[in-house]
Amino acid sequence: MVIRRAGPADAEAIAAVHVRSWQAAYPGLMPQAHLDGLTPAMRLPVWERLLGEGAPPRTEVLVAEADGSVAGFASLGPGRDDDVDPAAVAEISAIYLLPGIWGAGVGRRLMAAALDSLAAGYEQAVLWVVDGNTRARRFYERGGWRPDGAVQHDESDGFPLTEIRYRRALGLTIER
Repeated sequence: MVIRRAGPADAEAIAAVHVRSWQAAYPGLMPQAHLDGLTPAMRLPVWERLLGEGAPPRTEVLVAEADGSVAGFASLGPGRDDDVDPAAVAEISAIYLLPGIWGAGVGRRLMAAALDSLAAGYEQAVLWVVDGNTRARRFYERGGWRPDGAVQHDESDGFPLTEIRYRRALGLTIER
C-alpha cells in the first residue's frame, strides 16, 4: 500500500472509488434510485477540476494505491464552514475506500497521512458525516474525532440528508 499525492491522471480512478463507496455505504441512508443512478462519469468533472490547474488554494487529494490501482482517496483543505477560521481549521471533505478493503487498515493509514499533511498548517480539522452512517462514525471516533455540535440539513440532491460535524485537534498521535 502506497499513499501519495493525487495528480490529474488519477481523476477517473478517484471518481470510480467515490461512486462505488457511496453505493456500498449509503443504502438505507439515501434513496436507492439515487445510488443506483450514480456513475463515475458524473463525478469525473469535479475530480478533474480539483486535480487540475483550477484547484482551490491549499487543497490536496491523497490516494491509497494497492498493486498500482487507486483503492481510496482523501480530499483536504481549508475549512469551508462560516463558523471556522480557514487559516486555523482544515477540513477533510472526503475520505472513501473501495468497499472490498474496508476494515483492512487502509482507511487508518490514509487518515493518518491526511492529518499529518494538515498538521503542518492548521490547529484543528473538521469533517462532516451522514448522521446514520454508524460505520463511519465509529471509524472517526476511534481516530480521536468527536461531534462538535454542528448539524447541517442538505436537500441539494432532492432528498433530505442530515450530517454531523466532527472535529479533532491536529498533532495528536493516532493509531496507524
